[in-house]
Amino acid sequence: MDKKGIEVLKDKRISKSTAFNADEKEKLGLRGLLPYAISSQDKQKQRVIENIRRKESSIEKYIFLSALQDRNERLYYKTIMDYIPELLPIIYTPTVGEVCQQFSHIYRIDKGFYITPEDKGDIALLLDNWPEQDVRVIVVTDGSRILGLGDLGCNGMGIPIGKLSLYTAGGGIKPEYCLPVMLDMGTDNENLLEEIMYLGYPHKRLKGDEYDELIEEFITSVQEKFPKALIQFEDFLTPNAYKILNKYQGRVLCFNDDIQGTAAVALAGVYSALRITKQVFTDQKIMFLGAGSAATGIADLMVKALLKEGLSESEALLKLWFVDIQGLVVKTSTELMPHNKPYAHDHEPMGFIDAIKDIRPTILIGASGAKGVFNAEVIQLMSSINERPVIFALSNPTSNAECTAEEAYTLSKGKAVFASGSPFDPVTLDGKTYVPGQGNNVYIFPGVGLGAIAVEALQLPDSAFMIAATELARQIHQSDLDQGTVYPRLTNLRTISFEIAVSVANHLYELGLTRLEKPKNLRTYIKNMMYDPTY
Repeated sequence: MDKKGIEVLKDKRISKSTAFNADEKEKLGLRGLLPYAISSQDKQKQRVIENIRRKESSIEKYIFLSALQDRNERLYYKTIMDYIPELLPIIYTPTVGEVCQQFSHIYRIDKGFYITPEDKGDIALLLDNWPEQDVRVIVVTDGSRILGLGDLGCNGMGIPIGKLSLYTAGGGIKPEYCLPVMLDMGTDNENLLEEIMYLGYPHKRLKGDEYDELIEEFITSVQEKFPKALIQFEDFLTPNAYKILNKYQGRVLCFNDDIQGTAAVALAGVYSALRITKQVFTDQKIMFLGAGSAATGIADLMVKALLKEGLSESEALLKLWFVDIQGLVVKTSTELMPHNKPYAHDHEPMGFIDAIKDIRPTILIGASGAKGVFNAEVIQLMSSINERPVIFALSNPTSNAECTAEEAYTLSKGKAVFASGSPFDPVTLDGKTYVPGQGNNVYIFPGVGLGAIAVEALQLPDSAFMIAATELARQIHQSDLDQGTVYPRLTNLRTISFEIAVSVANHLYELGLTRLEKPKNLRTYIKNMMYDPTY
């Protein structure tokens, strides 16, 4: 180690702060720069968690953790890993929504990479400014549809930063492999354009050919500079999300987490829910409230899963129904987007409640961003139709959830099998405690990413996400199902991600989509490449 003294303490990758022992203090020129006592990492971790718990607001906790990441990276990740159920809501949903809204006000230290329309023609040169030469995972957003909060422009950088923290904590991908990117195309959010503190490109959003050209230059530049990198598209407006994914999925190693990651998590949740209801997947009727990229992404993967179960495409499509702001999506619906058309059935138009009465879905999935829309009438109606209705309120953040866990269990009198996008506390009803599962994409993308980069994948087909969903559902224990939980415990996230990575890697080898020759022991190879932040 070439660094000495204060330089060691200022390097977040190597600093151990008060954990340096006497010999290290002597060799590294740290005597006099640290207190006398030597702390173990466990003791440091305890100090961190005590400080976090003293903070009164979630955003204060986020800022505290962000500062820790800037000064002692290994302690940050060790703390996240060991307290993931408690800290996941702080570093990601639901707190990340507030973080993005306040991003320009709480900005501290540079953590990501920003590209604007003024950088057109120079993106490859700009990427040379990034300090790491071997980037393997890029999470990129244009800030146009941040969670259920809409266009937050440059403030959306909180999303890539948070996701990449989870790639490391949950999937064991080394922090130096990770690059958060904001494609700052401007914003159509008038409040941001008028805000004096706003840090983004202060112009209306780039659109049309100019937008497409900047995306193309970004993709091409990444391929040139970081040819092994997986690109994860995050929180793009639905039409652009599909357009970009369809254009690049067969060309480069990439995926859209809102479309494919959400789909895999939802499919895994349905598989688990059917173990509770004792029903068969091919017998289900599934209704979606919301017809954006998340909902249609789930449906697209479910179609593939139903085809695998032996249904024809027309039979599979008829199992899936959509309701949007105009009502039931049918062939006569106006302004249908291309991704909605396969699910526009030959049926008379009707509203949400009438659609439930007529179609009688067994599973109701909310991806609408509309708070409270699964009201008493909806939940009680689903409960009258089904002995055990499956109700997933997946919209984020918590303020946008279609219903709360308490509402789902109470209004259904304990009959509902419930999951949500944001976390909810357990609910006790008539002496029984129900533990709601959180359909968080963190169950999927770290493992998929780890598997992809471990084998130096060329592409990520949709089938990889079906493999991930199947593996995730396999990880849940009967004791969890008995409490109504349809997802495994977050405390097992690293193990879950590892198993998904192995399954996805094997699948990619079967498809011939890898650069790297298959190791003799793939499990050991992947295990050995996982980041361990322990001193």
